[in-house]
Amino acid sequence: MTAAQALVLLLALVGANLPFFSRRILFVLPPRAGEKGLAWRLLEVLLAYFIVGGIAALMESRAHGGVYPQHWEFYATTLCLFIVLAYPGFVIRYLWPRHKG
Repeated sequence: MTAAQALVLLLALVGANLPFFSRRILFVLPPRAGEKGLAWRLLEVLLAYFIVGGIAALMESRAHGGVYPQHWEFYATTLCLFIVLAYPGFVIRYLWPRHKG
C-alpha cells in the first residue's frame, strides 16, 4: 500500500465518522430543534463521500496524468465501503449506552 492510498483510506475513515461527532448541520449551522437528526447525519456522510472521492480523483490525476474511467460498480462498492467506515461513529452516537448523572 502506498502512502497516497493510506492517506485516502484515512481521509475516508475520518470523513465518514465526522458527521456523528459534530452537533452542527454541515459543520456550520446550529440545529433548530436542539439535536441534529439521523437524516442530516446521513446526508453529511454522503457529502463527505463525494468530497473524499473528489480528493482521491485529484490525487490520481496528479499521480498518473488522468483519472481511470469507472463504472457504476466501482461507485456502489466504494459507497458501501464508506458506509462501513461510518459504523463506529454511528455506534458511538446511537448505540453506545450513556450514563445519566
